[in-house]
Amino acid sequence: MTTLSMADMQAIAGRHPGVFSGSWRKSLIGWAIGCGIVAYLVFAWWFFSVGTVLAGGNWGIAGTYLADWVSYEVRPQVSFKDGRLDVGYPRFSSYRADRHPDWLDITRPAGAATAANKAPADRVVAHIGSGTAIDIAPERVVVTHGGETLDVTVTPRQGIAVVGALPAWAAQKAPGEKIVADFGFAGGVQIDEDDVKIRHRFLGWENFFFDANSPFWGKPFAEVASLAVSGERLDPGMSNAALAWNNIVNNAEWQHGDVWLKLAQTIVMAFVGTLFASLLAFPLAFMAARNITRNRLVNQVAKRFFDFLRSVDMLIWALFFTRAFGPGPIAGMSAIFFTDTGTFGKLYSEALENIDDKQREGMRSVGASPASVQRYGVVPQVLPVLVSQSLYFWESNTRSATIIGAVGAGGIGLKLWEAMRTNSDWENVAYMVLLILVVVFIFDNISTALRHRLIGGKSSH
Repeated sequence: MTTLSMADMQAIAGRHPGVFSGSWRKSLIGWAIGCGIVAYLVFAWWFFSVGTVLAGGNWGIAGTYLADWVSYEVRPQVSFKDGRLDVGYPRFSSYRADRHPDWLDITRPAGAATAANKAPADRVVAHIGSGTAIDIAPERVVVTHGGETLDVTVTPRQGIAVVGALPAWAAQKAPGEKIVADFGFAGGVQIDEDDVKIRHRFLGWENFFFDANSPFWGKPFAEVASLAVSGERLDPGMSNAALAWNNIVNNAEWQHGDVWLKLAQTIVMAFVGTLFASLLAFPLAFMAARNITRNRLVNQVAKRFFDFLRSVDMLIWALFFTRAFGPGPIAGMSAIFFTDTGTFGKLYSEALENIDDKQREGMRSVGASPASVQRYGVVPQVLPVLVSQSLYFWESNTRSATIIGAVGAGGIGLKLWEAMRTNSDWENVAYMVLLILVVVFIFDNISTALRHRLIGGKSSH
């Protein structure tokens, strides 16, 4: 093996200047492209103020939203009322005046009528995990967390005052205003002159199967199963198994029945819209294909029609049909139908223009009619490809139907948007997103298997 010296390399470059100068030009072009990409990224970072957006983002709220996907909060509210404490809960809470969580200790005055557990309290102590406690009395609130104590004096309807220093985990904008203490994932508390709002977070989805109004609420799975199989009837009108299923489907908090119905509407929207678009685009594609229909005017009219349908985004069509037909699945199906007719028409016509003309010529040579030429000389060539494309869009439209549903076109998308707008039902959002992922996964696998079978069958002949 001979090693070239620098003089030898310079001599070779001198004899072949075109080869080496070309390589330098290519290297310079590569560096120029790289510098251009870097310059564009820097410009985009500045133009869209990415740094400012990232610095000003409220990442704490984003973390809370993510936590809400996999957890839930119990939110008792202790109000100061005539020297006593009144414990209440949000409207749709599992707890109420006669039903309190076990981590909330309530002390009532001696001799008070507590048959319904509704009498005002003298003292309320909330235990938020281990090492954190909120001790509430009519004129004083003491919060213990991480070995530190927050002591607050409360003058109802006038103001609050902190005794001593404010711990790092508590915040108060101005003296006399409300105090907010954060205990991390476990929860927090807000102390005001009128009430104390407590948040205690738990992993999981609360009341996923039975809401607080169900006779099965709070019972372990083994007891529910035993009641469903052999227990005495809780409702004379139906068996316990039927009652349990009815309570699950009509769960007031999770609304399983309505969610499943809306998911079924989304699936039907995607299927019907894709099917009708395929059926209409198939014959129109023959008019747009130049090798099938020789009339240039007909070709152009068909192609511009396809361009018009697909140039308007599916979301815009959904808004249009929502105004025309009102909210519901009809608007969603129409949006998918219009958009996919344009897309299928273009794809189908291009597939027709790329067929092998030998089969058509063979059919003509035996005296076949024009319809038979298309039926036996063209369709067998393109049908597997066309069906494969339709199957792919059917799977894709299952996702798209969710998006257009959010603008009023029906389906689970509208239900998802309603849950997001409340800004508090993020566990319901996670549930619906999970259902959508499962449905898309199933249809994706079905579509992929059918497409591979079709294309494999075509290549094997």
